[in-house]
Amino acid sequence: MESLLGALTGDFLGTPVYFWVAFITVVIALLVFDLGILHKDEKEISARESLTLYGFYVTIALAFGGWVWWARGSQAGLEFFTGYLIEQSLAMDNMFVIATIFGFLAIPRIYQHRVLFWGIIGVIAFRAILIGLGAALVHSFDWILFFFGAFLVFTGFRMFKHQDEAPDIEQNPIFKFLRKRFRITKQLHGRQFTVRQPDPKTGKVVLFLTPLAVALIMVEAVDLIFAVDSVPAVFAVTQDTFIVYTSNIFAILGLRALYFALAAAMNRFRYLQTSLAIVLVLVGIKIFLVPMGIKIDTLLSLVATLGILGGGVAFSLWKTRNEPEISAEQAPETGKLEP
Repeated sequence: MESLLGALTGDFLGTPVYFWVAFITVVIALLVFDLGILHKDEKEISARESLTLYGFYVTIALAFGGWVWWARGSQAGLEFFTGYLIEQSLAMDNMFVIATIFGFLAIPRIYQHRVLFWGIIGVIAFRAILIGLGAALVHSFDWILFFFGAFLVFTGFRMFKHQDEAPDIEQNPIFKFLRKRFRITKQLHGRQFTVRQPDPKTGKVVLFLTPLAVALIMVEAVDLIFAVDSVPAVFAVTQDTFIVYTSNIFAILGLRALYFALAAAMNRFRYLQTSLAIVLVLVGIKIFLVPMGIKIDTLLSLVATLGILGGGVAFSLWKTRNEPEISAEQAPETGKLEP
């Protein structure tokens, strides 16, 4: 018993082990509840259900952040909530790219949750690797923060410049690689990611990817690409690995739940990308100043991020108030999976 207590109170990456155990337990419970109870059977998720589930995930994140605040102090709590909000802000754009992928590949809503759920498993693993690498770099080379800051400012300006350009999935290098290197069925096969069927050329029974698998791979790739922006952004708030990782994961869990509400009215958030670009630039400036000994107050960062994001959403909804809602399923074209 004493050895177990000693292990739990010991440190891992600067944080007591029992904090990590609590976090992992909560995440596993949420995933089991999501797939094992809420979505045990395939079904279409309505915008209303999506908003309800998002509210549930936000409540869990707020409760976890409140526990961090109580157990580790107000500064750690503020850092968690600021990191959570920044990750939610930057990952919002990711949701629209995912909606475009689903629309392009003609993935029905009934199977989209399956892709998003298994995508979360990849996110948990990949974010752990990226954040661990980022933390090691920050602790070993202080100057890397200059690079992170400059990269975020550059990305923010680039996002602002290309905000009106829709992602071209057919010319995406990952999509082109998959179509060239793997056998892919032209039609879905229910909820299956792979099927075995005769090769049209040889007649031998071989393994094929389904469009659902293509969607999953592309969603994972998009998550990884967007993490290159969002992970350094949270390092602008704190270099505490536990805060960075937990705020990231809780934010992504919530956004995946919100996806179906966002995808049901993609055009209503037309100006959101502008506010995301502004957030990126400001966060880039903040992280650039850290090695110079200039630290912007965490509460000020939280309020500014919330104000910019809220302003972008409100302005978008007001400007598009008279437009009909356009969902991901109403994309103008679908993908061609044949070579």
